[in-house]
Amino acid sequence: MNYIRNFSIIAHIDHGKSTLADRMLELTGTVEKRKMKEQVLDSMELERERGITIKMQPVTMSYTKNATRYTLNLIDTPGHIDFYYEVSRALKAVEGTVLLVDSTQGVQAQTLSTLRMAQELGLVIVPVLSKIDSPLARIKEVRGEVAALLGCAPEDILECSGKTGEGVLKLLDEVIERVPAPQSHYDDFRGLVFDFEYSTHRGVIVYIRVLDGEARKGRQLLFKAAKEKFNAVEIGIFSPEEKPVNALSEGSIGYIVTGIKKPGVVSVGDTVVFFGSTAPALSGYMKPSPVVWASVYPESQDDFPLLRQALMRLSLSDSSLSFEEETSGVMGRGFRCGFLGMLHLEIITERLRREFNLELVVTTPSITYEVVRRNGEHKKIYSATQFPEHNTFEKILEPWVKIEIIVPPEYIGTIMPLLFQHEAVVGDSENFGDNRTRIHARMPLRELMRNFFDKLKNASSGFASILYNLEGLLEADVVRLDILVAEELVPAFSRVVSRARLDEEAENMVERLYSLIPRQQVIVKIQARALGRILASRKLSALRKDVTGYLYGGDVTRKKKLWEKQKKGKKRMQQHAKVNIPQDVFLKVMRGEGDA
Repeated sequence: MNYIRNFSIIAHIDHGKSTLADRMLELTGTVEKRKMKEQVLDSMELERERGITIKMQPVTMSYTKNATRYTLNLIDTPGHIDFYYEVSRALKAVEGTVLLVDSTQGVQAQTLSTLRMAQELGLVIVPVLSKIDSPLARIKEVRGEVAALLGCAPEDILECSGKTGEGVLKLLDEVIERVPAPQSHYDDFRGLVFDFEYSTHRGVIVYIRVLDGEARKGRQLLFKAAKEKFNAVEIGIFSPEEKPVNALSEGSIGYIVTGIKKPGVVSVGDTVVFFGSTAPALSGYMKPSPVVWASVYPESQDDFPLLRQALMRLSLSDSSLSFEEETSGVMGRGFRCGFLGMLHLEIITERLRREFNLELVVTTPSITYEVVRRNGEHKKIYSATQFPEHNTFEKILEPWVKIEIIVPPEYIGTIMPLLFQHEAVVGDSENFGDNRTRIHARMPLRELMRNFFDKLKNASSGFASILYNLEGLLEADVVRLDILVAEELVPAFSRVVSRARLDEEAENMVERLYSLIPRQQVIVKIQARALGRILASRKLSALRKDVTGYLYGGDVTRKKKLWEKQKKGKKRMQQHAKVNIPQDVFLKVMRGEGDA
């Protein structure tokens, strides 16, 4: 164990984690030069396309320093805030971490978040400035920012370029010097499951950090929490492809093929021990709570079983995804899914489409509200259709978030009005590093989801970064907005909106439906209703046949007679008419299409 170092790389999104990992793999000879490509550890097509890391990826490297051979186990982590759970699991499997800060941008919001996680776990922090080869690099200023943040000497901060490889070998030397070797705390074998994947032929493959003892191929093992025994069909390390070995010794990071094909058995945070062992379980991980909810339906109900199977498969590799079956009168059977944020939602739905060839309908994302009834009963609701009438409850509670925005001071004037538009309560602001300001604020989670990230980037010309954490439940001033078509309530169009934006939302929804619903044989009235009154209304005129088109010449009374007959027929039809809204109208509204 004295020659093993386990570490991860953490940073704000796009600060160069994957590029630095590429150079480490190349310089240690883990990947041959002829096989090198950009983002080696980002194996998912979506990751390579978007240039972001979605899944953490472990890799084992060999490195020689002063004639001594060391085993370096690296876990590359995502940078986006929606994948913080991936980062937290990776950090619990290592003793140290490289904190990477872009020398052209400086410390960003997500830098602070991941740093706090690492410090709470007691990890050794190795601070590094990246992209030092860039002509825009501000090495001296950013070095001062990082030194002030960590309370360390400026000379303790390393410099490197993932693009050219400058400083990477020195970084590997410093990782060996600064990150402590793993320590054993128990005589018998214990391993922490920090991730896993599913193979159709081999079953569940668990990613494991061996804390104590040694695991060998063929041994009978046990998941401590699940109480499920299995044989170690194959044991191996990541280099970065799976490479079978005979054993994983204490301090190592690798994988075990379990052969288990039953769903729901394996969970991250479980402890693997020898079958019959009395070794105590490890503390494991807390289950993350979904932040955003959306309903996912297959466009064809014939694909419902495939959608269920696809969600189960994705939940094996992404334990922060949750889902439960639901039925809609309009869309049929589908699933109510919980996500850690809007990007998480986007990535999961895109993977469902690409990896399983599913055509999907995804509803407008919503959050969880808590209704307090007059008898004191508390009830959680996930959709507008469950939302009670405006005069049947005591109060509504909604989640709020604490946010930190780091931005150059010249953009504060454009960001403040944006915060007030999104019902934020602005707190203190402080100077942060060189020519930047940190703004503290609180706001409802529903407002954060209302394109706040995109608007913030636009208002700051892309310079602002944001960090948010759930704060708790506070009283909400929201109401249910219903849509009536031909004076009949259409539940699929109902939504929960802020009282301050009620009139605006009502007008927008009516105008969108007016542009989408095809004309009928009768006049169709489209109305938006809330708080017991109609807020917006449009009439879709009826289709009219030219009943006098075949006439020529003659007395005008013949035409008048036909028009009167048509008028009476339309009147009778109006009394008994039922408007059928085409399926594609529901799809377009859920996708946000239509002219508002």
